[in-house]
Parts: sequence; C-alpha cells; structure tokens
Amino acid sequence: MSDPARVKKPETEIKGSLSKQRKTQLIMRYTAAGIALIFALFPIIWIISAAFNPSSSMATQSLIPTHASLFNFQELFNNPLHPFLKWIWNSVKVAGITSILAVIITSFTAFAFSRFRFKGRRALLLTILLINVFPAMLAMVALFLMLRQIGEYFPAFGLNTHGGLILVYLGMQMGINIWLMKGFFDSVPRDIDESAMVDGATHWQIFWYLIFPLVRPILAVVAILGFVSAFNEFIIANILLRSTENYTLMVGMYLFISDSFAQDWGVFAAGALIGAVPIAVLYITLQDQIVGGLTSGAVKG
Repeated sequence: MSDPARVKKPETEIKGSLSKQRKTQLIMRYTAAGIALIFALFPIIWIISAAFNPSSSMATQSLIPTHASLFNFQELFNNPLHPFLKWIWNSVKVAGITSILAVIITSFTAFAFSRFRFKGRRALLLTILLINVFPAMLAMVALFLMLRQIGEYFPAFGLNTHGGLILVYLGMQMGINIWLMKGFFDSVPRDIDESAMVDGATHWQIFWYLIFPLVRPILAVVAILGFVSAFNEFIIANILLRSTENYTLMVGMYLFISDSFAQDWGVFAAGALIGAVPIAVLYITLQDQIVGGLTSGAVKG
C-alpha cells in the first residue's frame, strides 16, 4: 500500500505552485493597470499643476506648484484682447447646432436606408463610405472657395461665419454616422414595422412612435460624437474663421501659445482645464446611453 504522506505531499506542492502563479498574475495585472493609470492621468495632473502655477512658464514648471494661485485664471478672464468666454460660447453654439442637425439628418437617412428598398440604394451607401474614406484636409482649398462663393449669395454661410463652419462639419460627420446608425436600425426587428402597417400606421408614425424610442442610445452616441468632434476641431476652424470675435475655443486658445509659448503656458493650461468641462459634463450625463448605443447595434437582432 502507498504511504498517505507521500500522496499528500505532491498535492500541497501543486496547490502552492498554483497560489504562486495566481499571486504573480495578480501582481502583473496590478502593475499593468498602475502603469496605464499613470500614463492616462499624468497629462491631466500636469495641466492642473500648470494652471495653478503663477510663473506661467514651462521652464519652471513642477508637478506640484510651490506657490499655487488663481493668477492664470484671472489673466484668462480679464484679458480684453482674448475674449475667452466668447470663444467657449462660440464652440458650444457651433458644436451644439452641428450635433442636433447631425442627429436629425442622420436618423432620417439611416431609417430610409434601413427600411426602404429603392434603386441605387447600395450604390449610395458605397458612395457615402468611399467619400468618408478621404480625409477632409484634401478638400480644404475646395471648401474655402465654395464658402467664399456661397457667402456672395448667402452671407450667413460664407467665410468667417459660424453657419459656414457648421455646414462643413455636417458634411464631415454624415458618412460615418449614417453607417453607424444604419447598423443600429437594422438590429430593430422588422416585425414591429409590419405589425404597425397592418394597423394602418404610416412610415412617419412607425419611425416616431415605435422606432425612435428604441434607437435613443445610438442617437445619444451620434450626438456626443458630433459635439465632441466639432468642439475639439482646430484646423478647419482656423482656416475658415478670420476674426477674433468669431473664433471657437480651439482657435482662440492657439493665440496663447502661437507668439510667446513660455510666457502664456499657465494661461493656456487654465483655459484648457475650463474648456474640458463641457465635454466631461456631456460624457457623464450620457454615459449609460453611450455604452448601450455602441454595443447594442453590434449584433443584428
């Protein structure tokens, strides 16, 4: 007969090796998570530190300012040549209108592509996809000339106007948003449409009363993506907007670092910190809708 002590010894050794492996894996996971957390939070901490550093210089910047103050925020709001609050309002206005129009136009278009069958439907979808592949930077000269011509007949949509900038942003967002929303509409069962049509409902009633409540998550995703992209865009706004009063936040903030980078770094950091508040509030408010909108339409139901 075998000795029980000899049988138990390998079992304890196996359990000990497994516990060591688990500890090693746990340590590696925590280490990787810590490195990723530091990598993600370091720029934010550095911006916060620079915003409260009264020296306003990168040469004397430290992670923890020795003499923290609100000097940079006072300079930001009291500078008559740089209307910071006006820039924030311009960005919120342009991004908000762009987001609302993008949701309305995209939802109607995606519903038509998802539910209706018409000649040229597939070709139009492919055309929208191909147009979206080319970066907007390739069309900058054409956009500049088009807005200049449009401004001669419709001044509210020409150069140096928020209306013209909104038109350009809408054109940039239509392609990807139509495909994103169409995939979500395809996940809604067609039995809902057929049952409603049997009861005599029109296409508008089907869309507004039945489909629209089910696709609110993807509408929130399109809205926030459109708002964030328009709010953070710099290159196109810098080319199309010519007067300081019409600048968006990103273009206006560039003035703080374009001439004297070291002297205005603290003011720039303070403006960047305040400018991030609308985006953070929007994400926090719509976080549940964003997660649902990005995941629910991934699989066709």
